[in-house]
This record gives sequence, C-alpha cells and structure tokens, in this order.
Amino acid sequence: MTDPDKSPGPGAYRFTVTGRFAGLHLDQYLAACSDKFSRNLAKRLIDIGGVHLSGRRMRCCSQPVSAGDNVEVFIDNQPLEPMKLDKKQILYRDQDLIVIDKPSGMVTQPSPSRYKGTVYAELQNLLSEPKRKGYSPSIGMMQRLDRDTSGVMVFSIHQRAHRSMTEAFRGRDIDKVYLALVAGRPSAEKGKFSSLLARRRSTNLTVSVARGGKPAETCYRLLQTMAQVSLVEVKLITGRSHQIRAHFSEAGLPLLGDIAYGGPQMVNHLKIPRQMLHSHKLSFDHPVTGSKMVFTASLPNDFSSVLQYIHDSLNSIDT
Repeated sequence: MTDPDKSPGPGAYRFTVTGRFAGLHLDQYLAACSDKFSRNLAKRLIDIGGVHLSGRRMRCCSQPVSAGDNVEVFIDNQPLEPMKLDKKQILYRDQDLIVIDKPSGMVTQPSPSRYKGTVYAELQNLLSEPKRKGYSPSIGMMQRLDRDTSGVMVFSIHQRAHRSMTEAFRGRDIDKVYLALVAGRPSAEKGKFSSLLARRRSTNLTVSVARGGKPAETCYRLLQTMAQVSLVEVKLITGRSHQIRAHFSEAGLPLLGDIAYGGPQMVNHLKIPRQMLHSHKLSFDHPVTGSKMVFTASLPNDFSSVLQYIHDSLNSIDT
C-alpha cells in the first residue's frame, strides 16, 4: 500500500522504463517503479487520462511497457472521480448545435492530467452513436469557461456550423451575460472596463498592460448591494481569458471565492465554495437557419445559497 505521506502531489512525474521492468502492464510498472504510486492509484490515473506512454495518452492499464519507453504521469489538484454531464444539463440540441448548462468544477477541455470528466469528453459520450461504427462526433469549441465558472455554453456539432459559430464569437455577434458576486461596491451603477489584457507567464494570471495585450471590454450593471458584497450583471464585449476576473480584481472588486485574483474566501463566517461567476445568458443567430436563439441558465445551488446567506446575514439594501 502507498504511504499517504508519500502520495504524489500535483505535478508531472517522468520515468524511463529499464530492462528489469520491461513487459509489465502500465499500472504494474507505475506501482513497481515508484513508492508514490499504488496499483489502485495508477489504475485511477490511467482511467482519467493522466498517464502518457512515449507521448501518447494511455487509457488501458494492461498496456505493456518496453525498455526505453518514457512514462509521464500528470496530476492536477482535483478529485480523481470524473464529473458527469447529465442529460438534464442539455438546454438545447439540434443537428448543428448543442447548448449545455455547465456545472462548476468541470474542466472544459482535456489537459495532460485528464481527459475523462471534461466537458469535451462528456459531449463525445453524449453525442456518440453506437450503431454507427467508427463514427466520431465533430465538436466545435469556440467558447471556454473556467473550471469553477458555471452556466450556459454552446458548441457546434456539425461541420457546416463550425465556421459560422467561430466567426460569430470572433466578430462579437454573440451576446454573453454573466452574473457575479464581487467584494465591495462599484462606484457607479453602470460602467465599463477597457484595457489591453495579457497573460503573465510567471503567475499564469491575466493582467492589464500598457502595450502588447489584446483589447478587452467588460460592461457591468449593479443589481444589488449587501453591505460589502455586490451582485452584478456583466456583459462581455470581448472574450479574453479570465477577462471578468481580471477586470473586476483590478477595479478593487474581486469575485468572491476567486483566490487567484484576490477574492475573499470567507464572508461573514461563510466559506465561499468557488469563484462566484455564472454564465447566465447567451444570445446569437443560428449558424444555419439564421433564427434568433436565446438561452438562460438559472443560478446553481452553490451560488444561490451564498447569495441567500449574504442577503439574510448582512444589512441588505436593494438598489
């Protein structure tokens, strides 16, 4: 059994198979080559897609290893139990599009540390057609939500829709409205943040820069203020990575629970479970028919519970 004190933490672990281990199954090899991995842990890591053999993601525990093979194990800081996308979370589907209500905690696209349990993998499962041998769903990912952000997402699922949807997102033809709980109160009931945003390599955070970044515009409207917490409606004019989180943090209004951008973890003795950001509404023209499409996602339980607690426990003032 693996010693809990020696269990591997988040990171990348790399090994080169020597002759004495040649022929072992992949899970056997990991358990044999390092005391950090039990065979059970190795099986779970392989199952979610966190183990790569000579540059290829492996999903089969019984894959034999050979001398000279390079084995890489990627571990993130999330639970090994993969999340599921329930059919109830599908808001709309036709031959060209699928719209979902993404749960918080689910990663949008595969990473070296996991494939199973991502939005992309779950859509592959939901859209698969067992009767069509060799069929692989075509999924266009124009939009990405951070792992802890919940709410509406749209994907094209037919080649004829991919280009139009990509151009719609790139050309700002899609209305994206979010709800956020922020620490503090905006100085005005309506406003706009405009800056050049760039990813800082040293911290992997998005920041405003004087030059070299991409233009970003974020509009907001104050919906309610409760002591030192505000509920705001946010409309994205552009769609840069971490745009809402960065703009509100730089304005002195970090999102509740957004530790990376300075958001508080506690509010009046309540621990905030994640960054309080929800993709509430998407509006766009259908890429094939041209019909106006509007989709909304209600606040999930964790968000609405925090909102209700703050409303009940603090001096609430409607605006």
